[in-house]
Amino acid sequence: MSETQQLAKVRLLDAAPTLACFRSEVLDGLRQPIKTLPCKFFYDAEGSQLFEAICELAEYYPTRTELAILQQAMPAIRHWIGPDVRLVEYGSGASLKTRLLLDQLETPAAYLPIDISREHLIAASQDLAEHYPSIEILPICADYTQPLSLPQAQRPVGRTVVFYPGSTIGNFHPDEALSFLKMMRELCLPEGGVLLGVDLKKDPSLLHAAYNDAAGVTAAFNLNLLARINRELDANFELANFRHYACYNPIQGRIEMHLVSLHDQTVWIGDQQIDFRCGEPIWTECSYKYHLQEFAALAAQAQLEVAEVWTDPQNLFSVHYLRPIA
Repeated sequence: MSETQQLAKVRLLDAAPTLACFRSEVLDGLRQPIKTLPCKFFYDAEGSQLFEAICELAEYYPTRTELAILQQAMPAIRHWIGPDVRLVEYGSGASLKTRLLLDQLETPAAYLPIDISREHLIAASQDLAEHYPSIEILPICADYTQPLSLPQAQRPVGRTVVFYPGSTIGNFHPDEALSFLKMMRELCLPEGGVLLGVDLKKDPSLLHAAYNDAAGVTAAFNLNLLARINRELDANFELANFRHYACYNPIQGRIEMHLVSLHDQTVWIGDQQIDFRCGEPIWTECSYKYHLQEFAALAAQAQLEVAEVWTDPQNLFSVHYLRPIA
């Protein structure tokens, strides 16, 4: 099947960030006193594949732990979501967890996956459309951290539920997470909800291993961001001159992921010069971890209440169903 036929079948809404936007955000971040790159740009086609590989690593507990929680909690989740749902998923990726929901939910009306990686999104949406022909699939290629107008489903919708699995809410600093939760609340009004995964605070050694796997897949995922900038923005990063570095900050309760310059060097992005000192980091991602009470308090600030929460026996991870506070 051609890409044109795929797009027609799944009704893609393409609002992906432009190349000019990508360039602007990269240059703005690298000109800060502490250099940064937005983690949302990890997910080109290569980055998306690397992340799927990370999810299968022995050290990376979140994916398999969350899947087990969802399987165990599915009867209760089915009750909370109800029939004829419009299911909106942020950062849909390979949609493995989505299949679990779509298999169990009662007559879902539509599924709206939102992802920044266009190629990955089309492939996953086409696959879902073939497996779930009775469900309208409406993929949106976009930066989901920005407000979006969602397409309407053809069938009547009982309620809208936002699905945000993984521990991606942790990639936002707390003030940003609060704003994002408020945005999700607006989408699910008046009677919908938010089903999302939240990584929990735990032994730092487990966190360190999860972000520093022995096979080096996370390092390759991190470095691919520089390779993408080379490919798309006419840059000349030498990947061998940077090293992946991830650590847990127990004061802030977050993993911090960096790319560290191994010596003094100059990089060009088009005609723009960026200088690095030996040992200078580029901060590429944070991943906040929460106690259950901490996250409930954050959700309450966004006028969302925890209707129910599920965890695994080791309390590594949690899944929350939130509903708007009237």
